[in-house]
Amino acid sequence: MRPPLLDRFVPLVRDRALVVKATSFALVGVVNTVVDFLVFSFAHLWLGLPIIAANVLAWIVAVSGSYVLNTLVTFAAESQRRLSAGTYLGFAGSQVGGLVANTATVLAASYVMPVLVGKVLAIGVSFLVNFCLSHLVVFRRRPAGSDHAG
Repeated sequence: MRPPLLDRFVPLVRDRALVVKATSFALVGVVNTVVDFLVFSFAHLWLGLPIIAANVLAWIVAVSGSYVLNTLVTFAAESQRRLSAGTYLGFAGSQVGGLVANTATVLAASYVMPVLVGKVLAIGVSFLVNFCLSHLVVFRRRPAGSDHAG
């Protein structure tokens, strides 16, 4: 007998549309991860910003790019490829969970490993948080006729 949590997880993995969406989200994430890492590295190593300030700056730049790409590609059906300030604020707000997970991880990891290695670890931790919040909160399917503009 499978554990109840596994019973809920297996159908999600078998849902091809969800797997394609997660893959698209991951590919957008790769682009934004590179942006995040480069901005963080520049801000922390070259500008001398503290870890938290550099991480927040990198997050702001990356989350903006992520919103645009996810609206136009990953969640195009749900968003109707419409960018709006309201949806951007909702997306950015939902990604605060990923920012908190990312910042806590990179800060804690910096005590036991090089800060850039900790940043890579932090990116992995925040991916799961960000996808779940985007899929379940920001870009969830809405009933026909409802307002998609946010």
